[in-house]
Amino acid sequence: MSTIKELTYQIADTNKEVVNIQLKINNDPDKQMYLIHKALKQQITNNRIRNAHAKTRSEVRGGGKKPWKQKGTGRARAGSNRSPLWRGGGVIFGPRKKIYESKINKKEKKIAVNTLISTKFKHTIITKNLLNTLNKPSTKKALQEIDKIGIKFKQQTKLLIIVEKKNSILHLSFRNIKNIELIEINSINILSLLKADTILITDKAAKQLS
Repeated sequence: MSTIKELTYQIADTNKEVVNIQLKINNDPDKQMYLIHKALKQQITNNRIRNAHAKTRSEVRGGGKKPWKQKGTGRARAGSNRSPLWRGGGVIFGPRKKIYESKINKKEKKIAVNTLISTKFKHTIITKNLLNTLNKPSTKKALQEIDKIGIKFKQQTKLLIIVEKKNSILHLSFRNIKNIELIEINSINILSLLKADTILITDKAAKQLS
């Protein structure tokens, strides 16, 4: 059975402001794990692409002319140099490019994401300003900004930063820092939430959670 759970976050860089978020989650623990597993499996499957691709005889270039006449040469008859028996010809039962697809209902995926967000409530920090004062990208200042908010970032921990919309300063400032992932709120996903030890969300992005 699904219910509405309200989470109240205090914005880290202000004293009084709070953000209230209502999330639709499932009360049954077994159902929660089932939906999370299903959403994770769907994401991993859809990210999988088999790129190995061998050409069949119909895709190999050439082969329009019969190599030699049917009879009288003493050689085995041949109709095309694209035959798999020939060097440079097609491949029999070779690997073919394939895109894997898995389906999950939108409501199920939403409940799975909401469940993970509520589970990581104690490890989530809301901030109002994130690198808004920078005129140019700076990895050093980005780490200082994270430290001011109250996140003691270590290389062994994984930090997920969720913003309303990426910009060049955010992207260039965080891209060289190991174990920091920057995503937009519209791209929030199961795998990123599962891997994160700490989650940092801007207030504008947090208000879009539901």
